[in-house]
Amino acid sequence: MKYTAEQKRKLVLRYPNGESVSDICTQTDIARSTLYSWLKPYQTTITEAGMVVTPKEFVYLKKRVEKLEGIIQVLKSVDCTISAPLQDKLKSVGSTLWPVQYTYSLRCIRGSQRHLLQPYAPQQKNKSYQLRRTELSEQIRQIYDESDQIYGAKKISAVLKSRGVATSDKMVSELMQEMNLASIWTEAKRLYMRFHAQKKTDRLGKQFSASAPNQIWVSDATYFTYNKKMYYICAILDLYSRKVISYKISQKHSSQLITSTFRSAYEDRRPAEGLIFHSDRGTQYTAFAFQKLLKTLHVEQSFSSSGKPCYNAVMESFFSSLKREELYRRHYHLTEEFKECVRKYMDFYNMERPHSTLGYRALSTYETLYDDRKAAKEK
Repeated sequence: MKYTAEQKRKLVLRYPNGESVSDICTQTDIARSTLYSWLKPYQTTITEAGMVVTPKEFVYLKKRVEKLEGIIQVLKSVDCTISAPLQDKLKSVGSTLWPVQYTYSLRCIRGSQRHLLQPYAPQQKNKSYQLRRTELSEQIRQIYDESDQIYGAKKISAVLKSRGVATSDKMVSELMQEMNLASIWTEAKRLYMRFHAQKKTDRLGKQFSASAPNQIWVSDATYFTYNKKMYYICAILDLYSRKVISYKISQKHSSQLITSTFRSAYEDRRPAEGLIFHSDRGTQYTAFAFQKLLKTLHVEQSFSSSGKPCYNAVMESFFSSLKREELYRRHYHLTEEFKECVRKYMDFYNMERPHSTLGYRALSTYETLYDDRKAAKEK
């Protein structure tokens, strides 16, 4: 149904007269969106000075006028003049029974608008502010760790804002100083030069033997191409039994792959201090974060000579077995199938496969024999 301008005006005028939009729409079968569109031209007021005021602005101005009127009433009720001493003014204002928002908003205490009553308000410990700082500190530390200690205050502040957390660079910088957090960016070159100035020692010298478990671990990473995608496999072996104590698969050959593989092995085996960790000189093993982790755990790092695979022959032999006995023999249909087959091979390699170096005994069996002999000596 089409409505004339006069009909629309009459319907719209029912709204200011007290009828709700729902009642008008129900009685006339007019859509709410249509009625609201008709109401828009009538939702502004033109003042005598020719200014157009929206309802939102009108409400704001009304509240502003009420507040200013309240402040005027406070000023009228005080018992001092503008030339009275400051303490008399504060005492007089503080004794009023007007709402606190009026008395706190009073300006011109000294005849200047720069001075407020805030310093004289009740000084109570702001628990919500402390809670805010604690929560913000936790968020800062999380972003700092996520960036691998790269981000400084400005970048962390930008990330917080992108996540909807309002803060300032100054606040982030202050909290980072309290937590002793600093971007590695400023120290990276110095640490890099200091590290590369140190000699990378080969602590094994092609002597691939250990007298007990968790004395020497060896590690390396290899790749396997499946379905036109490259997968990297990092593994760690205990040199005593040649057992695979940890492995990870990833599509990125990064220090994170090496670190996560090592953490898994360390949490499972819990070796004593003095463990030797031997690998090649790849950038993943010489990364600052990984090197720092080993130092923190008191693990001695050992490196094979550059370009000489024979100095890490145990790992080369293991990866050769993995590829010849598993990876090169099968055609995988799914990534999950590929990973599951690798897992089964690792179990087979540790639990069942005889090893010539161990007198053709299984790796797990060889470690069990060591534990039995150790327990017998302790009795």
